[in-house]
Amino acid sequence: MVMWTIILTLLLIGLALIIVELVFIPGTTVVGLLGLTFSIAAIVISYNHFGKQVGVYILLGSLLVSGVALFFSFRSNAWSAFALTSAIKSRVNEGALDFLKVGDIGVTISALRPMGKVSFNDQIIEVKTTGNYLDQGTKVKVTGLVQNQVIVEPFI
Repeated sequence: MVMWTIILTLLLIGLALIIVELVFIPGTTVVGLLGLTFSIAAIVISYNHFGKQVGVYILLGSLLVSGVALFFSFRSNAWSAFALTSAIKSRVNEGALDFLKVGDIGVTISALRPMGKVSFNDQIIEVKTTGNYLDQGTKVKVTGLVQNQVIVEPFI
């Protein structure tokens, strides 16, 4: 009677740890490996103490109970409380530079080393130079628009 209690206790603890691992702590961690160790220990003890026939019954029974328990634990959506359900709804500033075209003239608001801010028609835009460092208040001309990036050079 004591051996049955030990085997069932090990199986239940192992099953509980495996379910906790799969449902609440995703990934291969110590909890899942510990649960697997408890379950294997219970099956090995049953083989050694009761023989091959009883060991096979306990092995098949534990696999069946584990499968049913995992099925119902996933079906209950217990994991949905821990799942990330928010989505990023922000967008890149597509079309924010549509008012600019090559050849437009602006004035630097900050020093460009090589990036900084320029005012074009009362709109402030982050720009990049071709490598020149420009002081604040310098007139610049747009020489290129590449992937939401404005390239400028000094306007003479």
